[in-house]
Amino acid sequence: MTVVSEDIKNNINSALDHIRQKDYQSAKELVNNIYAQVKDNNLPEVISICLSLNAFLNYSLGGIQEMSGIQDGSFMAEQSQDTTALLISELIKGSINFSENNKDVALIHYNNALKLSSVKDEYCLSDLINTRIKQLQNGMDYSLPTQTDPLVSLVKISRSITALTDIDELLKVIAEETRNAMQADRCTVFLWDKESNELWSKVALGVENKEIRFPADKGLAGYVVQTGETLNITDAYSDSRFNPEVDKNTGYHTKTILCMPIMNNNHEIIGAFQVLNKIDGIFTKNDEDLLIAIGGSASIALENAQLFDQQLQMYREQKLLFESFIDTLATSVDARDKITAGHSTRVKLYSSLIAEELGLSQKEKSLIEKAATLHDIGKIGIRDSVLQKEGKLTDEEYKHIQEHVRITHNILNKLYMSPDFRIITEMASSHHEKYDGSGYYRHLKGEEITLGGRILAVADVFDAITSKRHYRDKMPIKNVLSIISDGAGSHFDPEIVDMFLKISLDKIAGVLLSDSETRISNEDVSVLKSHNLYNIKSYTLSEQIGENEQRVLDIFNRYYLNTEGGSNEA
Repeated sequence: MTVVSEDIKNNINSALDHIRQKDYQSAKELVNNIYAQVKDNNLPEVISICLSLNAFLNYSLGGIQEMSGIQDGSFMAEQSQDTTALLISELIKGSINFSENNKDVALIHYNNALKLSSVKDEYCLSDLINTRIKQLQNGMDYSLPTQTDPLVSLVKISRSITALTDIDELLKVIAEETRNAMQADRCTVFLWDKESNELWSKVALGVENKEIRFPADKGLAGYVVQTGETLNITDAYSDSRFNPEVDKNTGYHTKTILCMPIMNNNHEIIGAFQVLNKIDGIFTKNDEDLLIAIGGSASIALENAQLFDQQLQMYREQKLLFESFIDTLATSVDARDKITAGHSTRVKLYSSLIAEELGLSQKEKSLIEKAATLHDIGKIGIRDSVLQKEGKLTDEEYKHIQEHVRITHNILNKLYMSPDFRIITEMASSHHEKYDGSGYYRHLKGEEITLGGRILAVADVFDAITSKRHYRDKMPIKNVLSIISDGAGSHFDPEIVDMFLKISLDKIAGVLLSDSETRISNEDVSVLKSHNLYNIKSYTLSEQIGENEQRVLDIFNRYYLNTEGGSNEA
């Protein structure tokens, strides 16, 4: 097997850099030189890369698809089975199909390339692939950075940026499309944060991907924002306002600069464009007019994105407030009876595990967790003498405590909730309904009970009988599993019981110990995670079990009973 020299790898990397910088002619010369070096050697992976890149470069320079070049590059990549050659072949096929508006096909090739980049990405192409995938998913156009009619560029920019609401991604897209339209080397879009009086942007072009932020009265962009003037500088180093220290620190050489304020519909300055180094000369009056037109579309998109971001932040704050309110309500129940403190949290954790086992969505899981947290809130209306009684309840007392689900429904029904959250009330107030209709308080049966209510029923009973109460200690695990299994089809939904008993023991033990300082040792986790409650039930019912099965039973019982022998490992 012939090894590719570092010199050839460096030349390929340089060619890819020229492509990133839209210097296609230089890239083509480099690729041709590489091909001349390797065409007579046994380096099919390099030949494949050259053929694929040449097909893309010929298309970019002339707008003509060379199917033979694309197919030859793909064939050689398959022959070599080299990850990098296959990656570049898929990337090129994706890019040309994207440009031709074959978006479904392009997405297939880009996803293939992304998978390959996770195996090997020696030319750091994953960021580019991810960017193209995001453009496809957001309904944007692919812009080959060739000289085009400015009006065509403007239409593409408008269509692309209006599809985005994420400010960081929007800044990158505007900068990329503006650079293409202006035929410039670099472009940065700065936003003006008036509260801190700073300009900021996500750097996307030409330098590493990080946020830059500086005072709004510094630099050329700061000058433009403060004065509202447009700067068209034909020789950066002869202009006293230019700071050459930036070039000195980055190794870049700035020649020409076009810097212009971005204004909103009220003619207020909200940021600035800074475009560097016109590829074929200096920035012209036509470039200034084009940038003004781009700014019109960009300003609307940026303002909309900022508004969307503010609304999203408000939603997060409201969600946090709502969740804090829920936790406070649950804590108020715990305060009534210290011996049952933590019950609602454990029911939430068990319910979450069942939801995961069922493969429910994150949204469904979140709603069930909230319902579990609130399922006993109605106990606020139950007398202390009944709630904290240490002996068996009388018939009258049992009827009184059953009222807590009705009270739960009444309390939650008075809270303002969106339609999505209304289901929380139904779930929380039906955790004592039974699958055969003999439960309370509405005597619902089967699928009349919400899925969340059926999940809560199993989680609630399991925690109740595996926890200490005023009148008894926790039940032996053998009895617990018999109650849960025997209740399938009458008390519980059989499918929920089945899913619950399939949960691995390390997860069950984790919930049992959730309010304890004891932690499961790493060694025990490895044993418990390969067994479930079905196994424990089988071991406890067997008259004779093997040494390994006894070990699993002993380990689980140690954590179930929380006796000495547990570990304080995290």
